[in-house]
Amino acid sequence: MKTDFIVVGRTRNIPKVLEVCKALDAINKTYYCFATNEKSHNNAGSNLHDHPDKLADDYENCELTSDAIRIIFEDDLDGLKSADNLIMVLPAGKSSHIEAGIAYGLGKKCYAIGSYEKTDSLYLIFDKIFPDVEGMKDYFKNN
Repeated sequence: MKTDFIVVGRTRNIPKVLEVCKALDAINKTYYCFATNEKSHNNAGSNLHDHPDKLADDYENCELTSDAIRIIFEDDLDGLKSADNLIMVLPAGKSSHIEAGIAYGLGKKCYAIGSYEKTDSLYLIFDKIFPDVEGMKDYFKNN
């Protein structure tokens, strides 16, 4: 299913990721987001409603070759390929940064929201880095 955005971020940062999703809902933008894909998590044998730290610990303790990791990987990659743009919620983990690189390589516009810890030249892949959710919401509402 084609979407306007894929929203990526750190599992431990799910509350902030969900704020971004709620803002996109408010301006009628479509998106794929790991934090709202209950079916994917259920198929992987996890509960999306677990505390973000527990959810992250559960995934981090899986073997890379496990079915759970494969299911999440395939669903997230399909979501990325089907989106026109990427929004990365900072702080973000390694997976989110890899997803941003893939999106950039596929020619998608990339955006970030939040503060980054250190300046990195590769953050120039982002067309815009928003300081907060309201700034992001206003930008996409008007563009």
